[in-house]
Amino acid sequence: MFAVLKTGGKQYRVQPGDVLRVEKLNAEAGDKVQFNDVLMIGATVGAPLVAGAAVQAEVIDTIKADKVITYVKRRRKHSSQRTRGHRQQLTLVRITDLLEKGGDKTDVKAAVGARTRVETPAKPAKATKAAAEAAPEA
Repeated sequence: MFAVLKTGGKQYRVQPGDVLRVEKLNAEAGDKVQFNDVLMIGATVGAPLVAGAAVQAEVIDTIKADKVITYVKRRRKHSSQRTRGHRQQLTLVRITDLLEKGGDKTDVKAAVGARTRVETPAKPAKATKAAAEAAPEA
């Protein structure tokens, strides 16, 4: 059986035992992560996602991709040129399990991209001295 999952703006066809290079995730080597954006699993096709389906994986390592060099040269007199390089950060994951149902009930943390903001609960504001003096005591 295989599944099609979506992460980092790309789609991957996976089955247990596959090793993937996905965009960097907020996870350490050895962590278990779960991909909840499953577009298809077995013969079930989602609209757009399959409800309750998940793909579990184990993080192997965080690596860098090969360097990509961009070169820009403008023609003619007084022109300019620019060279830039970029190495994309990737996470190696090994697919361990495909869950058709009950993926939302597991205790494995969801795979979150490194650039995704994770919301933390807001801390309550500290009471100021002036506000404490102004408040009538009961």
